[in-house]
Amino acid sequence: MLHALIMAGGAGTRFWPLSRHERPKQLLQLAGERTMIQMAVDRLAGLLPPSRVSIITAAHLVEPIRQQLPELPSGSILGEPCKRDTAPCVGLGAMLAAKNDPDATLVVMPADHLIEPVAAFRTAVASAAALVDEQPERIVTFGIRPTFPAETFGYIERGAPVPTVPADRPPSFEVVQFREKPARSIAEQYLETGNFYWNSGIFVWKAKTILAAIEKYDPKMYAHLVPIAAAFGTPEFQSVFESKFSEIKGRSIDFTVLEHYQPVVVVEAPFVWNDVGSWQSLAATHGTDAEGNTLIGKQIAIRSQGNVVYTTDDHLVAILGIDDCIVVHTPDATLVASKHEEEAVREIVKKLGEKSWKEHL
Repeated sequence: MLHALIMAGGAGTRFWPLSRHERPKQLLQLAGERTMIQMAVDRLAGLLPPSRVSIITAAHLVEPIRQQLPELPSGSILGEPCKRDTAPCVGLGAMLAAKNDPDATLVVMPADHLIEPVAAFRTAVASAAALVDEQPERIVTFGIRPTFPAETFGYIERGAPVPTVPADRPPSFEVVQFREKPARSIAEQYLETGNFYWNSGIFVWKAKTILAAIEKYDPKMYAHLVPIAAAFGTPEFQSVFESKFSEIKGRSIDFTVLEHYQPVVVVEAPFVWNDVGSWQSLAATHGTDAEGNTLIGKQIAIRSQGNVVYTTDDHLVAILGIDDCIVVHTPDATLVASKHEEEAVREIVKKLGEKSWKEHL
């Protein structure tokens, strides 16, 4: 059966000051009336019931997520006691799925992506699951055809096509290798060749396949996860979780498994994907005016181009004669930054911590 694991532990620091420690990006309404994590669960409807959806997040976010997703069983939302990157999260999620369903197929995805149309996403996941059923040792991922030479995304180099039946499935290819976030000149080469995709960070695999891979490539991590999964559902679970998980050396699933494993197949995504990684990414969801400004909330823009302005409907933000800036108003903090410095918003969050201004974190 198909199961889903949603990874929801990110801090969303690039969306400060809107994203905060207690209410990070995945809990925000950045593209409509539903939050990012609600939209992630929504797009699984029709593929599997809520009882087969699991969410792994930070411990302090478990209750806020439960409040946003009352349709999920409370035990399906787990809070990591500390951050350890994606590989331990994936491993634990796979172990818990395999506990209930030894032949489980698992779709793994982050909580903070925007994907449209949802029907195309469901078709793509069903196609990926079929590829896994045909060859259970396969790992399948989704590649996004790049539209510009992005330096902030990982890339997937595709190889020979994989025959698909029926023929109307999305195109699929063998993966030659995964590439790290490149310099602009390299990203331009990737775009020119046409053989590279952006790495979406969405995967489909058999739970037992990814667990065997983690055990092979990082046996220490695997050994720490085994007692956690064994204790699930018992009174000792929380104490075992906290003690064993904290001993794990954090690593990404890409670095731990995907860069070494074969066979890996990439499905060319038939959907539009936005990882909502920064304030500038809101242009894709909210659009721009004739001057290239993305304006959200009560605002006035005069002789200004290429800006992103975010405010509420009860607080006016006016910009005059400025270009390529980000202006974000919240009740207790305001950000004014150059678009070219957006990656450095994290430095503000770090500085707030150093000053012990926790009320702004």
